[in-house]
Amino acid sequence: MDTIVLKFGGSSVASNDRLQTVASKIIKLYEEKNNIVVVVSAQGKMTDSLIKQAEELSLKPDKREMDVLLSVGEQITTAKLAILLNYLGYEAISLTGWQAGIHTNSDNQKAKIKNIDLTRINKELEKGKIVIVAGFQGIDENNNITTLGRGGSDTTAVALAAELKAKQCYIYSDVDGIYTADPNKVDNTRKLKNISYEEMHELSSEGAKVLHDRCVEIGEKYDVPIITESTFNNNPGTKITHKLECSGVKSIVKKDVSRISVIGYGMTSKDEILEKILKIVNKNSLEIFNIDISKTKISIVFKEIVTDEILEELHNELIQ
Repeated sequence: MDTIVLKFGGSSVASNDRLQTVASKIIKLYEEKNNIVVVVSAQGKMTDSLIKQAEELSLKPDKREMDVLLSVGEQITTAKLAILLNYLGYEAISLTGWQAGIHTNSDNQKAKIKNIDLTRINKELEKGKIVIVAGFQGIDENNNITTLGRGGSDTTAVALAAELKAKQCYIYSDVDGIYTADPNKVDNTRKLKNISYEEMHELSSEGAKVLHDRCVEIGEKYDVPIITESTFNNNPGTKITHKLECSGVKSIVKKDVSRISVIGYGMTSKDEILEKILKIVNKNSLEIFNIDISKTKISIVFKEIVTDEILEELHNELIQ
């Protein structure tokens, strides 16, 4: 029987109605005779709310206690989802990070996973249960709760998938894949069917918010196929693997207000890409502050604010 890891982000679990949608996706994959491990984030803006509440009590809250506080959000989601699945007739159990055997270093609020003891998870899977793990958290050698920092639930999911030797790891959110540019900023974008770990890592590090770069690194190191899909539709998503579909521009992303990066394998071997970029730069009288070129990325920092119209112009010129 194959094991599949599913991760649902904060927007996917933001309400009880949305938890019903999440449960439907879990049940569908479970009924296809898969072992299912689910990783969840805190609901909606709960983490931000908890941080705000702590800062109302102290200008500089203790990091250990912040980890204790922030870990609560994911635990609430795991329990609610388990309650729902059990009600629907599917045996499920919620596990905190430490119950799931996730051991980290002691770097509070940005801990890194050292190892995972799968004893408890495997025990529950053998009973046919759906295992729901609180993302973003673990426990250190002194039995203190730790949190993994921004993107921590993605990291939890891919790390578990690697340790479980899962067939694949689904990352569900409110977007249904990786696009050639942000569809909210650029018209005529298209969804990528496949992208390599290396290209995805560049996208994530340059500000694309679909996946955190730490989870992509783990996926690449342990060869975990990652599939990004939407919780709210059944459209096919984007698969991230070692495979390079082709060289050339895959996606264009704007980071901050004055940095644009063109991502794709083969940047250093295709002079025409840089020529097209510089043509648009000159046409719009933009001044370049810095340019960085590698085999998978051309990043340009401009001296002025770059509008979304420039981003769209570059997209239309570079994406075939």
